[in-house]
Amino acid sequence: MNGPVQQQIHDTLVDALAPVHLQVLNESHMHNVPAGSESHFKLVIVATEFSDKRLIQRHREVNALLKPYLDGEVHALSMHTHTPDEWAAKGEVVPDSPPCRGGSAV
Repeated sequence: MNGPVQQQIHDTLVDALAPVHLQVLNESHMHNVPAGSESHFKLVIVATEFSDKRLIQRHREVNALLKPYLDGEVHALSMHTHTPDEWAAKGEVVPDSPPCRGGSAV
């Protein structure tokens, strides 16, 4: 882990979901933000907790868990939520995030 927000997000998800695989990737460096920012994150979460839940339910659950961060310093959150079987079927691969388009500056 790099920064305190990244670590807090990681710990929150581990405590709540007991994931079998978790990546909390700080992608802030890919955006027009000051060095050292913790504002843009990509999550890869593999948890049995997601079994029998649709994608929207999984995302709502994660959003609710991370609400304090989303209401604060976190500006953007990308989520890839899978069951262990889905993760294995995907070959344990997540697509790269697209380059920043600069928001309203484009």
